[in-house]
Parts: sequence; structure tokens; C-alpha cells
Amino acid sequence: MIMNIYSVPKYFNTAGPSRDDMHYTLDPLRRINYEEISFLIDQQKYFVLHAPRQTGKTTSLLAMVKKINEEGRFRCVYINLEPAQTERNNISGAIRIIVDVLARQAKFFLGDSGLLETMNGILETSGNVAFGVALAFLSERDPKPLVLFIDEIDSLIGDTLVSVLRQLRAGYADRPGRFPASVILCGVRDILDYRIHTSEGEIITGGSCFNVKAKSLRLGDFTIDDIRELYLQHTEATGQVFHENVFPMVWNLTRGQPWLVNALAYEATHEMLEGRDRGVPITADKMEEAANRLIISRVTHLDQLTDKLKESRVQSVIESILAGENWTYKPKPDDIEYVIDLGLLRREDQAQGKALVISNDIYKEIIPRELTSVMQDNMAGRPAQLWYVNEDGTIDMDKLLREFQQFFRENSESWLERFDYKEAGFQLLLQAFLHRIVNGGGYIDREYALGRGRVDLLVRWRYPKDAPVGIRKEQRIVVELKTIRAKGAGAEKILSDGLEQTARYAAATDASASHLMICDERPERSWDEKIYRSEECSNGREIVVWGV
Repeated sequence: MIMNIYSVPKYFNTAGPSRDDMHYTLDPLRRINYEEISFLIDQQKYFVLHAPRQTGKTTSLLAMVKKINEEGRFRCVYINLEPAQTERNNISGAIRIIVDVLARQAKFFLGDSGLLETMNGILETSGNVAFGVALAFLSERDPKPLVLFIDEIDSLIGDTLVSVLRQLRAGYADRPGRFPASVILCGVRDILDYRIHTSEGEIITGGSCFNVKAKSLRLGDFTIDDIRELYLQHTEATGQVFHENVFPMVWNLTRGQPWLVNALAYEATHEMLEGRDRGVPITADKMEEAANRLIISRVTHLDQLTDKLKESRVQSVIESILAGENWTYKPKPDDIEYVIDLGLLRREDQAQGKALVISNDIYKEIIPRELTSVMQDNMAGRPAQLWYVNEDGTIDMDKLLREFQQFFRENSESWLERFDYKEAGFQLLLQAFLHRIVNGGGYIDREYALGRGRVDLLVRWRYPKDAPVGIRKEQRIVVELKTIRAKGAGAEKILSDGLEQTARYAAATDASASHLMICDERPERSWDEKIYRSEECSNGREIVVWGV
């Protein structure tokens, strides 16, 4: 027997399915309702399991396949259809790849090489319906019913996807003896949300191609207890400690998104030089630095996510949230569900009911950065000195916002025309301008939700810069953004609501200073009327109001 003498200490996984022998992992079956899935399989149902990318779908599917085969009542095979994506609308080419994948996986998971041996004959005689014929062949080879897990189903497009779905539907009546007893489709979205464009330009919904679907299930994210358990595996293995305040911070940064949870820990314990010393504890400051490093590096996961911002369906929803206003126009419910399925949004319990918010703090930071990247690059060419910092190391927010007023007056017309997200242009422009605070070592926490009526920014600045981390003070400044639309609530109501909201947010965040910036979009107003600074008071708090 050949011994594997090469071993590597475990680490946090950020690429591909997790493996117990290589990665810190949690039981993948506990993030899904395996009892319900088993119940559906027993009933010979066809159903959907969906979740955003890089959330552990494949790891969970492989764990289920292993468990089902070990239980022995069914034979279970897993296939991934991503290799067929390159064939696009070429049905025959895609079906050939899919049948080949099925044959090889049947040999791997079941030890059955029969399909592999007869595959070429099936492809020659059955043509574009060879996938259904191959499934029938595999189902008839053993009295145990066949269960099929199909991963990355939504990597297929157009005619190819229609063909696969219809072959599954056509064989449904022949289960379990002559077709899989149960089929689980896995992808980013629910199949009802598929909008399939055929080569003839026809639009077909996924539901019409696969109307035998019994149920749609969603894979859950990590809980804060899951995050603690995962990170403590590293502590147990290496002795390196995570401070207790790291866990709630990671929860807020990620909201349990599995890839982000792992990526933050990998960055803090492997990529950051200080973190490689196992005698150095991982603190909240180090984890915050790890988050900034991930954001700046635009790692693959974040880059793929921001690419979705270019889609019109995504823009209609995200633009509404970034603008922070109650518009007459509302995004379509289907578009909202689509953006939730992508992992960009989540529903959050608030006093007024369920609110749609950006999924986590890292995405809140990534999205406006991505949408204003050209502007930030342009501003980076300006003098680098921190002209907005006082002698004692604090931020002079008055100086910064007064400079923004002049910048907005001189540049808003040309810059806003460059934005795809024009309705949120003012909010994005100010955030891009304030990004110099982040470049200077500060932080901006962003709060926005669909129909919330405002955007809240919390500037956090630690000073003095040359003092040890443990004894620095933190300056906390609220900047709230409101817009007076050409058609909408009047200026007086916008101001009164804004003052109340700013005071409430300042109290909740323990801010030392509060600013309300109001963008006046009424075309009849001159710049001299729009640009002003005043000092107001609301609920015992002094608030500086800025007009642009």
C-alpha cells in the first residue's frame, strides 16, 4: 500500500468544495434540512436547491450523495454541468459533454462503468435526446432507484438548457424503474426565475420547461455560532486565539456568507504577515484590516459579484436602495427575488416590518466603490496630504463638506452623466468624495434599505495616528443624505424628516457630530439657492445642514 507522507496543516478554504482532511469545516448537512430532502426523495420528487455562488452548495451536495449511498436504499450520482457551458446553444455538443460527465460520475460514485462502455453507441443512435436515454439506461441497471444531483444547472443557456429540462420532464413518468426516481437541480436561482432565450429569440421560463418541480429549497448561511465554531478549530489546531469581539464583527461584515467568513480568516491568519505568528492573537482591528484588504484586492468572489451590477434587473433594485428614497417607481418583485438569490440583498426585520437591505457590511462597501471606481481613480491624482485633518489628528468635517459643496457645484453635471446609476448619483458622488477618509486610514459604515427615505453614513476616524492602537480615540461622525426631487415631498418635510432621522441615527451610533446633506434636484432652483450651510437642533442634538 502506498502511504501519503505529504500533509499540510489545515486552513480556511476559499476555493472549491471543502475537504475534511485539508480545511477547517463544519458539517455541511446541518446547513440544509436533510430530513425534508430525504422525505422528498422518498416520495420520488423532482425539486430545486438553490443558493448564491460560493456558499458551499457543492460541498453540501457531495455530502448528501455520500450519505444517501451509505444508507443504501438508493443509488445516488452527482454531476456538474459547467463543462457544457462553452457549447452555449449547440445542443448536440452540450449533450455529448453531459452524457460523458454522467458516465464518468456513475463509475466514480456507483462503481458502474456500463454507461461509459456504451456511451458512444447511445450518442450515435439517440442524438440530442441522448441525456434522457443515458439516464434510462443507468436507471435500469439496478433494482435500487436512482437519485440524480445536477449541479450548476443554470450554467447552461438557451436551447441547451431547454433540451435538458425537457428531457428530464419527459422521463418523469417512467420513474423509478426506467428513469431517476428523484432529481435535484442545484444552481444560483430558483428555476421559476430562469428567462431562457432560445436561438430563435423566443423567451421561455424555466417553470414551463420543468413543471414537474415539487419544491424549491434554499441553502442557509452560517450563524454567528457557526463562525465561532469554525474559527475555534484553527485555535485548537494552532493555539492562535481569536478575541471574543471578533465573532460579532465577522457576523456583521459577512452575515454568515460562507466564502467571506473563510476568506476573512484566511486573510488574517495566512496572508497578513503578523497573523502568521501563531502567538499573535487575532483582534477586531486585525479582522477589520483583513476586510479592507479583501475589498481592495477585488478577489474573485467580490469581482464576480460586482459584475452583476451591470445587469439591468440588478440595477433597478440596487439603484433604488442606494438612492435611499421612496420612489413612485418600484422594482419588480421578480427582480427583487433575483437579486436576493444572487446574494446581494437580504430581508431584515425592522420596526416597520421586513426591509430589503444590502446583504452584509462588506457588500455595502464594495458596491459604491465599484460604481465610482473611475471617479476615485481621478481623485487619487490630487495631492495626497490629509488637508482635512486638524493638528490634534481629528477630522475637520466642516472643511471636508464645504469642499464637497464646491466640488459638486463645479463637477456634478459632468460626473452624474457618467453614472449608469443616475438616480443614485448624488449619493454615490458624495461617497466617492468621502472615500479619501478610507484612504487615510478611516472607515465609513453605510446604511441603506429599499424605500427607507435616506442614506446613513457613519465616519469612524481613529486618532492620533502615531499612537499605539490600544490607546487611540475614535471620532464618530454621522452624515445623512436626503434628496429633494422635482416631484415628491416638499423641502420643508424633507428637512424636518431629515433632522429627526439624523438625530435618531446619531443617538444610535453614539456620534459626536451630526451632518445632514440635502441635494436639491428642482430645476428652477439656482446654485446660489441650493448651496447653503445652517445649524439646526433636533432631539437635543446639534445638526449641521448642508445644501447642494
